[in-house]
Amino acid sequence: MNKMLIIAVMVTLLALSAESFRMPRQAVEEEAGTLTKITDTLKSYYDGSVNTASGYIENIRGMKLEEKVKNIYDDTTLVVGTYFGIMQDQLYHILYPQQ
Repeated sequence: MNKMLIIAVMVTLLALSAESFRMPRQAVEEEAGTLTKITDTLKSYYDGSVNTASGYIENIRGMKLEEKVKNIYDDTTLVVGTYFGIMQDQLYHILYPQQ
């Protein structure tokens, strides 16, 4: 019985140590079909365009164009409001002249 136990332990250790010396299998590459190639190409184009657009958005945010456009809009509305007020006053005096 002890001999059987010792032999079983020895075979188990041999099997475990032999497993670590096995050569890893090389992956078998299957030839990609036409549909797979087209799909991969479209995915790469899509990923490239998304990355390019994201880069442009980051550049725009880096330049603080949103803040500049908001400032230009505020200045323009202030000036247009002033000139509209002047034009409204002139039109009033044309329509209702004071004597």
